[in-house]
Amino acid sequence: MLSFANAKINLGLHVLEKRPDGYHNLETVFYPVKVFDVIELTDSPTGGTALGVHGAGIPGPATDNICLKAFAVLNKDFKLPPQQITLLKNIPVGAGLGGGSADAAFLVKLLNEKFSLGLSEAQMEDYVRPLGADCPFFIRNRPVYAAGKGDVFSDISIDLSGYFLALVKPGLHVSTAEAYHGIIPAIPSVPLKELIGLPVAKWRKNLKNDFEAPVFAKYPEIGQIRDHLYQKGAIYAAMSGSGSSVFGIFEKPIQLPELETSCGVFYDV
Repeated sequence: MLSFANAKINLGLHVLEKRPDGYHNLETVFYPVKVFDVIELTDSPTGGTALGVHGAGIPGPATDNICLKAFAVLNKDFKLPPQQITLLKNIPVGAGLGGGSADAAFLVKLLNEKFSLGLSEAQMEDYVRPLGADCPFFIRNRPVYAAGKGDVFSDISIDLSGYFLALVKPGLHVSTAEAYHGIIPAIPSVPLKELIGLPVAKWRKNLKNDFEAPVFAKYPEIGQIRDHLYQKGAIYAAMSGSGSSVFGIFEKPIQLPELETSCGVFYDV
């Protein structure tokens, strides 16, 4: 069985306050985009569950991969037959696109289907929640306003299907820890839920990602990519999550050959 796990971008991101548990409360909008990893699930030929990864490299040993953790979470309750999990990695790693979280969530959905577990979307969200704050988003996989640690969702009406998106991943990795290092949490004067309702043409002056200032200060080339997207006609461009990927929203199809030699570039995502 195959599944196609898509990435997400963040439309705006405010870091509001530090929590007693050491995490931060934030607000953002998760929006699914058409950049995919491919997950294949087959019965294990060896009698043990294993993961094979192809395509883009993933740091760390395969035994620590989030897909195996997702399998283990379900296996604890359902005693699943051993599986061979094959992951074709296309979503850039360390890019603020949620690729690992998507892989885990889509694997849980695939296991639920293959073995007729009868889990509801809410139950699957509960299974993947401990694996990452944005993992539950990929279960329903539709635009949401996210609060709390980024794991408390409410529906939001937003549709970018009439636009063209370009996604640029520079050859840089920005860890979440270093992105937070330069953040001063603050409650915005206008909440994101109100700002996101503005016309897309007004987002440039009103919608912001709090991680951009500290990340751009340390990695100015990421900020330069955002500026370049504006120069090429983007009506809104921003870094996704804590970086390092940057996306631009355009009214017309766009090609960026000048970036393709040094960056990963995805179009109409």
